[in-house]
Amino acid sequence: MSKEIVKTTINNIELSIETGEITKQASGAVLINYGETQVLVTACMDYNAKLDSDFFPLTVEYRTRTYAAGRIPGGFFKREGKPPTSDILNARLIDRPIRPRFPKDFMNEVQIYAIPMSFDGENDPDVLGLLGASAALTISDIPFGDPLGAIRVGNIDGVFVANPTLAQRANSVMDIVVAGTGEDIVMVEGGAFEISEELLIEAFEFAKPILAQLCEIQKELKEKVGNTKFQYVPVAGIAPELERAVREFLEPKMKDVLLTEGKHARAMAVKDLLASAVEALKEAFPEGEKDILTVGHDVQRDVMRTMVLNESKRVDGRSPFDVRPISVKTGYLKRTHGSALFTRGETQALAVMTLGSKMDEQKIEDLEGESFKTFMLHYNFPSFSVGEVKRAGPPSRREIGHGALAERALQPVVPSEEMFPYTIRLVSDILESNGSSSMATVCAGSLAMMDAGVPIKSPVAGIAMGLISDGDRFTVLTDILGDEDHLGDMDFKVAGTADGITAFQMDVKIAGVSLEIMRKALAQAKEGREHIVSIMNETLSTARDQLSPYAPRIITIKINPEKIGLLIGPGGKMVRSIQDTTNTTIAIENDGSVQIASPNAEGLENALRMIKGLTEEAELGKVYDGTVVRIAEFGAFIQILPNQDGLLHISEMEYGRTQNVEDVMRLGDKVQVKVIEIQPDGKIRLSRRVLLPKPEGYVEPERSERPERRDGGNDRGRGGDRRGRR
Repeated sequence: MSKEIVKTTINNIELSIETGEITKQASGAVLINYGETQVLVTACMDYNAKLDSDFFPLTVEYRTRTYAAGRIPGGFFKREGKPPTSDILNARLIDRPIRPRFPKDFMNEVQIYAIPMSFDGENDPDVLGLLGASAALTISDIPFGDPLGAIRVGNIDGVFVANPTLAQRANSVMDIVVAGTGEDIVMVEGGAFEISEELLIEAFEFAKPILAQLCEIQKELKEKVGNTKFQYVPVAGIAPELERAVREFLEPKMKDVLLTEGKHARAMAVKDLLASAVEALKEAFPEGEKDILTVGHDVQRDVMRTMVLNESKRVDGRSPFDVRPISVKTGYLKRTHGSALFTRGETQALAVMTLGSKMDEQKIEDLEGESFKTFMLHYNFPSFSVGEVKRAGPPSRREIGHGALAERALQPVVPSEEMFPYTIRLVSDILESNGSSSMATVCAGSLAMMDAGVPIKSPVAGIAMGLISDGDRFTVLTDILGDEDHLGDMDFKVAGTADGITAFQMDVKIAGVSLEIMRKALAQAKEGREHIVSIMNETLSTARDQLSPYAPRIITIKINPEKIGLLIGPGGKMVRSIQDTTNTTIAIENDGSVQIASPNAEGLENALRMIKGLTEEAELGKVYDGTVVRIAEFGAFIQILPNQDGLLHISEMEYGRTQNVEDVMRLGDKVQVKVIEIQPDGKIRLSRRVLLPKPEGYVEPERSERPERRDGGNDRGRGGDRRGRR
């Protein structure tokens, strides 16, 4: 196949999609070029269908190569290992919008593989991976719906920007990824600094023509390539007579069963009803159990959706606008730094706050280089939260994704490091789940931070919106249940403060949703979010005045950067000694910032005193209690700080003429002196005389009458830093 390429321009940067030169054995492969960032995306298919599978076997891999940024991986092995969190989140970003676009009766295994191969330090490859996945599938022989466009949207000084650079994103009030066809929105994800619903809708409107533009160039590339789609073996359909018999048996009974109160009771009632259908129809359809259960699931879906559309009634009795009952408890755990238990219906999240020092920051290595995180949120979804038995393992992609969404929602209200010099870790353990545990995590996390005394800007709440649609008819559901997520058409999570939106994520199971639906969903979400915040505020509306007694105390001081080596000591010996002696943790930055963390005030004060003693510099006019460390004919050297001494000239020892230094002081004597001069080279002149009471009748001699300096006017040995600069 010859090389084919299509081009367009976004944000004044050329974007091209090319195929035919590399990776020719994949079902579809494209190289996306944007600026000097390049992403290879491939799509491959197993030509043997998995007809026994009950879900579409799609896998998405996003694997960063550090060579893309001219870097060698850290660690012992010097090669990429397991995918970092950012790669997992980017794989999910690709998976969610493309999964609904495959035919429902298509069960051949498909794998998408995205590799950022060149990174220019300005244009993020993540959204290019999503665009590339759509393009690779579109030109391949893999059955796939219409192509998708994907862009990032920012807003800088009130102006929308498509695919803003990393530098532009730093000044944007929003960071949004939008995927869609140009007519409908398929997926949105992002964060913002408390923006209004109206501004978010404007961002979607801004994105639509660009998404259409990206879809058009994919269609153009498909025409150039000319691939035909594979004629797959569809999943066997249900015999009409079996489907009719099952529906006749179940439909009269299903509504009452669905109105059973409680998640598990309802699930058991549905299970029992389906079992009775299998029993009743086994004689007529002796090998039809699987098909009976499949039709039974369809009946459950249809009846639930009809109730919502025709009666505005949900399976738990709520109207489309109601939020489930909420309860809040703070300080739930006794010895943690902060904790909160948030319960909404049958969803319950326990968030626990831990405060640490700068040494607890998380080091991140990605294409942009090394960075450090001082705010982390980790989400756990143990199997007992849904009453299941399952092997425990490392965090799943879902857990990583939900945690990242909640972290993004809370990040805009976290105080700056200058205001609150702690590393913050939130952990959310989901104890019960029946709908939107990630948004429960946002609520519990906000409360836990306030319980710990973290001065967050405003409380944050989150809510999940659902959708039931049938042609032009639709109903938006507030605070969806697990069944409504599973059987509905949309999961739109929105989090924010009373002042605006901070994070959102929308996935759909249909071709897309209109801006009309999104406006309705955002308006209902705002009402629900404000309702939840008001309940949270009844328990705790602002951060507690004091930190937990079990949290570390932290202070930050500045020292002269030239003194850093002195504080660290040979091989770190000095700083380790201070830490061991005072039971503290000390972090030292290149600019001279020193952070001291201690579990108690006494250790903090002791460490502070020792550090100041090592690094403090003499101040002009300040009085010090010093020690005589050397005597010369012209004066004495007085140690006023652990590593600094100054010259007390013989003329400044006392009033009147002093014949010999040793008539006044000897080695080791303690003497109080005042700094009367600090010269540009750091040498220090001291005076004892100015601290003594002036003798009665004493007259200061004229300069010509003063004793001649016995050092001959030479400044050698005038004192200063004791590290060889005297």
